Amino acid sequence: MATRTARPPARERLLTAAEELFYEHGISATGVDAVLRRAEVSPATLYAHFAGKDHLVAAYLQRRLDRWRTTWDEVLQRCGDDPVARALSLFDALAEFERTTTRGCAFLAAAVEVTDPQHPAHPVLVADTRLLQERLGELAAGTGARDPDALAAELLLLYDGALAARTRRATTSGPDEATGPAVRELAAAAIARHTAAAESDQGTARRGQPG
Repeated sequence: MATRTARPPARERLLTAAEELFYEHGISATGVDAVLRRAEVSPATLYAHFAGKDHLVAAYLQRRLDRWRTTWDEVLQRCGDDPVARALSLFDALAEFERTTTRGCAFLAAAVEVTDPQHPAHPVLVADTRLLQERLGELAAGTGARDPDALAAELLLLYDGALAARTRRATTSGPDEATGPAVRELAAAAIARHTAAAESDQGTARRGQPG
């Protein structure tokens, strides 16, 4: 006899349906009825778990942020103490995370639609940006770069560019398998350039010391 797979709880079905529909079609373009049909729940069930569509959007983004942070944490753990590998971990984590996505960044897409600071999802969007900025700042400093803030900003720019390229690619063709490795190479070159500048400064300082 075949084993019957347990059906996820209603709340999880709602979040999964919201993620699929909001991510693929947009928040404003997706009505609550579409989410209810995909999740196979009643309106009463939705409102038993969420105050409304805005709170469902916030919960879907929070779940996605938690999953993204976990992916990045796991990649960082594998990097050990190698400062360059740790600085590149963002791009390795993105490559792993993108296996389950078809388009670009859900947070950037949501930020276009969620412009009211009072929207329940706004703090989640802020948290995503802070995670990137703060963690990249720490990782850039660990490389010994001359200007860690400049390196962190450059890595974030490359990351955003990779997400934008993926979105553009999705409008005309299938999965983008070339952008990830190319952007990672650019990031590695940026790290090498910033660390070489720091090493050059140190060499100049040593030569300037009295013998």
